[in-house]
Amino acid sequence: MKKQYRLATAILVAAAATSIHTVADTLASSMGMYVYPGNGQTAEQQSKDDYECFGWAKGQTGYDPMNPAQATAAAPAQQGPSGERLRGAARGAAGGAIIGEIADEDVGDSAAVGATLGAMRGGATDRRNRREDAQQAQQTAQQTSSSQETAFKNAYGACIESRGYSVKF
Repeated sequence: MKKQYRLATAILVAAAATSIHTVADTLASSMGMYVYPGNGQTAEQQSKDDYECFGWAKGQTGYDPMNPAQATAAAPAQQGPSGERLRGAARGAAGGAIIGEIADEDVGDSAAVGATLGAMRGGATDRRNRREDAQQAQQTAQQTSSSQETAFKNAYGACIESRGYSVKF
């Protein structure tokens, strides 16, 4: 009975030590970092140092790699009318009236056709502008996230190196 108890205890201790070491490796490796205990630190010590340095780096940078901000939520898309359709209709109506006058057609009908085409073109311009704005916001958010991640890695690396670990990323 005692042998079974000792065997079960040994298995649990080994599993706990393995899982602690895996957690420490997972955080660093998920960030593309390789941490090696340069002074013979145990897995338990590495896990403790990893946790403390993670918290310190998070506090220094305001960035949490385990919960990064969503890039799409960085800048909301423009809401409401932009005026492109109205401007397009006005330009189209003016152009249609001029063409109708030159061609000796009914100026009112030509202006109406021009206004319709101008409104359609204005709508297309508005959609293109909104798409470009959304793409720009996405790129800006990705660049911000990337620079925050780099700052976090640098802070984490400084902390963990000061505790005697070798770090590469």
